[in-house]
Amino acid sequence: MNLKGTLPTLILEVLAEESSHGYRIAQKIKQSSDGLLDFKEGTLYPALHKLENEGSVESFEGVESGRTRRYYRITPAGLKVLRDDRAEWQQLSRAVSMILGEA
Repeated sequence: MNLKGTLPTLILEVLAEESSHGYRIAQKIKQSSDGLLDFKEGTLYPALHKLENEGSVESFEGVESGRTRRYYRITPAGLKVLRDDRAEWQQLSRAVSMILGEA
């Protein structure tokens, strides 16, 4: 299944719940999708950096278990992007379901 372009929305969804570091973001996406969506570092971090450059997330350093990590949090601009993405996804999902005869 081609989910190109959905990763930024999924990242924003996770960060809307709480600030987190990259590994935990990937784990939450994987867990929430029952293992169906498993994004690796080579995909996740470029998406996080792009979101940061666009102003949708911001990063900060934090310490967890004595280890310094880079954490990310959603910005007000990111919350707006997430609201728009959710609405677009719901519309697209309804359209695809109608075409597939599942609506």
